[in-house]
Amino acid sequence: MILPDRGKEIDRMNKKRTLIRWLGLLGVVSLLSYTAAVIFSPLAYPGYSWMAQAVSDLSAVNAPSSMLWKQLSSLYGVCGMISIMMVSVFIQGKLNKLLRIGIYLFAVMNWVSCIGYAMFPLTDSGYAGKFQDIMHVVVTVLVIVLSIISLMVIMLGGYRDKQYKSLAVWATFALLLMFAGAIGINIVPREYVGIPERFSVFAATGFNAVLGVYLFRGFRGTKTRDY
Repeated sequence: MILPDRGKEIDRMNKKRTLIRWLGLLGVVSLLSYTAAVIFSPLAYPGYSWMAQAVSDLSAVNAPSSMLWKQLSSLYGVCGMISIMMVSVFIQGKLNKLLRIGIYLFAVMNWVSCIGYAMFPLTDSGYAGKFQDIMHVVVTVLVIVLSIISLMVIMLGGYRDKQYKSLAVWATFALLLMFAGAIGINIVPREYVGIPERFSVFAATGFNAVLGVYLFRGFRGTKTRDY
């Protein structure tokens, strides 16, 4: 059982926004940085068509927009990683087991994305077929698989307990965006594949921001372990 004094202490801690909770807002900063890169990097890429080309074309090694992309997205990776890791620290002893596992898997996905894309950016817009491009595709597959698994686990954990339903709804929305992007890329004409592709790339980044906001709010309504 939670002792009365210990219970009051927990309540005070939950009401007070600690540094860890404030760092959750970096997830929103990460999303804004990524959005700025996606929107404004094409200005440095003559002839780039956002409706027909993938976002990754903007950061390709020989892309004219590569430098601007790096500048605008400079807060994307580091802020996103800090936010998701603070979420992972905060939820220890909270939520339920499935939700914790799902969020931990989502954190692993972020690590794979952050390190993998930094190590293996595309060598050219599109797909040049070099080893680096092959590894870029491998990283993408890993990111997609981990994203889908983690979101599904979060959905299972959230829908089974009403107090976490809103988190499950956000995970469902993110997963639907991913599926819409994957399906859309294969059914729309080539000159429009860039549109559904953006559904997929923003799904994970957006959900990371959502988790950051939940952290800032202290995951209200969450459970704690007995002391």
